[in-house]
Parts: sequence; structure tokens; C-alpha cells
Amino acid sequence: MADEKEIDRPLGQGRKPRAAPARPRISASAVIAGLAAVAVLAASAMIALRERPWRQPEVVATPQPATETPVQPTRAEPQVATQPGGAQIIRVQPEETGEEGGAIVVRDPSALQQDLRIAHLPDRALVEETDAGPLPMRGADGRRPFDVYARPWSGARGARVAIVIGGLAVSQTGTQAAIARLPPEVTLAFASGGNSIGRWMQEGRRKGHEIAMQIPMEPFDYPNVDPGRNTLTVDAAPDENLQAMRRVLSRTTNYTTVMNYMGGRFTADEEALVPIMRELAARGLGYLDDGSSARSRAPELAAQERMPLAVADTQIDAVQDRTAILKKLDELEAIARARGSAIGIGSAFDVTVDAVASWVDEAKMRGIELVPVSAVANDPEKR
Repeated sequence: MADEKEIDRPLGQGRKPRAAPARPRISASAVIAGLAAVAVLAASAMIALRERPWRQPEVVATPQPATETPVQPTRAEPQVATQPGGAQIIRVQPEETGEEGGAIVVRDPSALQQDLRIAHLPDRALVEETDAGPLPMRGADGRRPFDVYARPWSGARGARVAIVIGGLAVSQTGTQAAIARLPPEVTLAFASGGNSIGRWMQEGRRKGHEIAMQIPMEPFDYPNVDPGRNTLTVDAAPDENLQAMRRVLSRTTNYTTVMNYMGGRFTADEEALVPIMRELAARGLGYLDDGSSARSRAPELAAQERMPLAVADTQIDAVQDRTAILKKLDELEAIARARGSAIGIGSAFDVTVDAVASWVDEAKMRGIELVPVSAVANDPEKR
């Protein structure tokens, strides 16, 4: 079989076995080096875990699409939550403050003045809901609208001037211009017969103004000169006048003071005026006498009822001329320097608004402080 051909041999037989490959040998030094590297990595991991502990990943909820598109309000109102004890936590939306994410205002019931960021909102503790509408009232804790809705001022001694511009809400364009152009220290007085008073009140308060409400009262030549709806008259019964006044007071909220509109005859009649002043005092309001009648009984009755009183020193725009108005404003400044304070009243005419806006900037540079009318009122409760 020695000559058996290679092809006739069974598969795999007759071949020399292949030598097995040599296994690599690992030296002892290599083993030691590897163990050292593993030890270093383990130590590094332990340090990293100790300095930066493992945290669970934050789960962010994916907002679900709304089935309906909600109607977005033009201006988000603050969310108010009343806590036990009377404190209020108020979340002011970014639209109100301009701050990213909004702001939180915590209002203590012992604090008097409103935060200016929510000054356009009525304090519900100071509102009485009646058949005539919402009326101002003293709070159960004794707070008065006169204090809560007052605009803050420095409280410093020095020459102070209060300017009250009345007749707002009669002309919509005039009202808008007055609110936009007048400095926030100017007090705005709303005519009760005007339109959209609530909206304009809110806009004025957002701009920082203090608010007064004008009450129509009977002049000497009534009815030839008619102050308008809900005029208080000498011949009306006390209840009739009170009902008329309540309709006026309900036109809006957030005012500190009421002011006579005309009323030369009515304010001179003590019998007619007493019930009015008594109710205003009970509701925690101040009274601003426009100073047009030397026969007004308002100062004596305000003292009797222990209510805040302010009396105007002059009407600044009896003559509707810029030069004449600026002269009257200079007279106010002289009175304030001599006496400590002075009050001027005017109407929301374009020429008046323009003159006041320019005069205020110059007066401030001369050391005059422009203040709201509440800052110069005589208040028996603060003596």
C-alpha cells in the first residue's frame, strides 16, 4: 500500500499533525501594572461619586394640547388668596409688573396703603355691596379708604403742592391724554356723570395717581346752571340726597376723597350738608372743598365729624391761558413756601394739562414736592 495514491487515502489520514500555537506568557510585572491601573480607576470613581452624588433625573411633564383655545385676557389680573388672620398673598402676573415670572406681594392687614402694583384693584374688605352698587366703607379692622388708596409720598418737611385735576371721564380723549401726560403725583378727580369711570380709574391708578370723586351739588343759580344727574339739592329730603350721593359713590372704587362739583348753595346750608358729611365720615372718606364759596360749612362739619378735610387755595385755570395758568401755579408755590403746603384745582383741558406737566418738572428742581391731596389734608385721626 506504499504506492497508494494520495487521493485514495482517507480524509485526514497520513498527514503530520500541526503543532499547537504557542500561548503568550504574561510576566509578573505586567500583572502588577494592570492591577495598579484598576485600583486607580476604582479610587477615582469613588471620589467622583462622593463629590457628585447620583441624582434622579428631573421629569418634566409635557403639556397636553388643549381641546379648545382659551381666550387670553388683555391684561392678567393678580391672583389674591386670603389667609387666616386676614393677610393676603397676591401673585402679580408679569403683565402687571414687567418682571419675568411675576411677583408675590404679601399684604399685612395692619399695613395701610396699597402696593402700587395692585392699586387699581379694590380692597374687598373696604367695599359694601348695596342696591345702589359697591360703596366705600371702613374695614372691620378700622382701615379707611382714605388711607388705603392714598398715594405714598416722602413724608419730609418742606414746601408741598397738591394739584387736583377734575372733570375726568367727561371727554374720553381728554381723559386719556390727561392720564398719559400728567405726573403720577397729580390727583385725578372724576365727574360722576362721565363714561367708563371704572376703566379710567383703573388706568389712572396703574399710572400711580390718587383718585377723588366729584359730587354734583346745587349752585346758587340752579337749575339754570345744572351740575347734572344726582345733584344734591337744598329742597330735597335728607334720604333723597343720601340716595343720590350713594349712586355717585358707586360709580367706581379706589378713591380717597370726595369733592364738591359746584354746590355754592348746598354747601352753605348746614342742615342739608350735615347728613352728607356724616355718612362720608362714617365710610372713611376725606372731603375736598374746592374753595369757591366762602360760605361753605364743610370745614366746620368735617371737624365735627372728625373726617379728613382739604380746602383748595386757588383754581389754576379760571382763565384758560397757558401764561395765566403758570402764574397761578407760581402763586401756589409761594403759598407752599410760606405755609408749608398749598392746593390748586383745575380741569382736564389740554392747556391745563400741558401747563401743569411742564411746571411740575421745574418746580421739583426748585425743591417743591408735588404730593397727592391726602398728604395735605387735615386729618383728626392722625393728630
